[in-house]
Amino acid sequence: MMQRAVLLLCWLPLLNHCHAVNPGCSCVVYSSSDRPQGGTFTSPYYPKRYPSNIDCLLYTFIGQPDEIVKLTFHNFNIRRIRPDCVGGDFLKVFLHLETSGVSEYTPWSGVLCGDLHDIPQVLYSSRSTLILELHTQGPPSNATGFFGNFHFINRRLFETDGVLIPGTMCDLEFVSSQSKRQYGRFYSPRYPSSYPKNIRCSYLFRARLKERIRLFFEEISLQKGDLSCLNRADLIRVHDGTDSGAATIAVLCNQGTEVEVLSTGSDLYVEFVANSEWPGQGFKAMFQFQPLDDAPHPEPDKVVPGAVTGNPKYSVIGPAVSATTSLCDIVFNSDSTKTGVVTSPGYPNPYPPRTHCTYDFQGRGKERVQVVFQDLNLYHTSNTANECDGVDSLVAYVHIDRKKEKIDEFCGEKPARPIMSNGPRLSLEFNGITSSRQSRGFKAVYSFTENFGITTGRQEAQYPCSFVYNSNETRNGTFASPNYPGLYPRDTECHYFFNGHPNERVHLHFHFFDVEGVTPCEAVSASDFVEFSNYMSRDRKYSRHCGQQKEFDVESDRKFFRVTFKSNDRYDATGFNASYVFVDEEGNYTTKPPMSNASAIKGATMVLVMLFVSPLLFGRVSL
Repeated sequence: MMQRAVLLLCWLPLLNHCHAVNPGCSCVVYSSSDRPQGGTFTSPYYPKRYPSNIDCLLYTFIGQPDEIVKLTFHNFNIRRIRPDCVGGDFLKVFLHLETSGVSEYTPWSGVLCGDLHDIPQVLYSSRSTLILELHTQGPPSNATGFFGNFHFINRRLFETDGVLIPGTMCDLEFVSSQSKRQYGRFYSPRYPSSYPKNIRCSYLFRARLKERIRLFFEEISLQKGDLSCLNRADLIRVHDGTDSGAATIAVLCNQGTEVEVLSTGSDLYVEFVANSEWPGQGFKAMFQFQPLDDAPHPEPDKVVPGAVTGNPKYSVIGPAVSATTSLCDIVFNSDSTKTGVVTSPGYPNPYPPRTHCTYDFQGRGKERVQVVFQDLNLYHTSNTANECDGVDSLVAYVHIDRKKEKIDEFCGEKPARPIMSNGPRLSLEFNGITSSRQSRGFKAVYSFTENFGITTGRQEAQYPCSFVYNSNETRNGTFASPNYPGLYPRDTECHYFFNGHPNERVHLHFHFFDVEGVTPCEAVSASDFVEFSNYMSRDRKYSRHCGQQKEFDVESDRKFFRVTFKSNDRYDATGFNASYVFVDEEGNYTTKPPMSNASAIKGATMVLVMLFVSPLLFGRVSL
């Protein structure tokens, strides 16, 4: 023990014995008073391997009362002996300390071991003190320990602008008035540190009569992984009203950025529920009260002066139809109309040469913008190498991470498939380089739809995209991915719930299946997926489905069955088209699929032919 203490003393001149806190520990202290600009911290002898059998070495970071501590790991390599890191070599983390020290009874926030990709690379305290506790035991290893930077940050940068509702711990209210600014920020509890376990917080936004509410979630970090939000213990729910009984317009979970929500009325209610064992960092978001006649006007560049991260300008929501830079730059707003027609200039007459038009669509609530083409006739030459490059074209964009991302483009006279936005906004750009008497341009019907282009089943209000199929309403029918047969929208999660009688099962037949991804259809491969389950939770009996697949069948084991479709923000595909039939447990009939996938893609009418067959033919497909 004496030899180890001498070695550690040689390593750090600031090392001292922490008698006042934990007599069994040695510690090194980094104080904002001594290093207001921050600095670096390392494990003993880094980058050489750290010593074995360190009983307790504390790294104590102490800021001023109005500061929090930020740690950033640049290298991390601590030998992992157990999956939970408790035992062997490990680093305990204390993020939520009310005093400047720890004891053996102080609860820790987490335990770290393994490599850099196994840990959160940035840690924040919720108060002015953060402590790391290093333990090593057992034979020496080749692990090199850790290296990182620390900074002290003004905690006022993360103050929520709402008013705490009396008698609650974290329920806040935001009320619009002429005497207050019309925008601000709100955060999960303790942000940017990890939020507490087992909490439920609400954020109620009340606009004035002729105002609407815009929320913009800049960062969301709840739980890692790509599970459906149905199976998540930590959730953000946004309701289009004053309480949790109002319609759900957004459910957010996992990790992500850049989510925009717009109310349909003058109230918006946000629920944050955290029941997981390992809380994440939480969320940071902005709000704005917007007049209904929100014409272009000066917008705030920053919500909080001197904020750590950049803040995007609030985008202007224009009138229902307004001219901007030219006669064909038009904004369509769902506040005025839910459906209409959009055309190229002069349609059905030829459009003029050197035409450039933008058509911006702005919905609200859980509305998605869907555009269905009735006519597409653009000038096109047959010798173009890259089909739509350098020729007259119509390009569709959605907004992802503050940028416009192309989701589809059209040129020539080919039939154009329907398009759908990933949120409340969609943009079309028309470039008519060449005018021709044979080129009519385009005509399309747009709609602000809440059903995601899914026209079967009964839509539930509990989730933004949720449809129920009950056998007491219809014994058979069809269902499809959002916007089918067009490309499905990005950042979308839809659930299809099948409910039979106690002695019934449901049989599904997928006539067409094209979901972007590669097996096993996980986040590491940026895969979208379709998931099957006999329960609301995940059912490991069924593997996820993605990629292009031939026709296949799935059968439930119970009267209840769930199908979940989930897409990310990366790529697009056509999705799926399927039929269902409820059968008795001893049933002897099934469905006959259409003749080909091609007929399904073209939207041909599907005919369900009920055949009496041997029960042996109605076997379960192995998935």
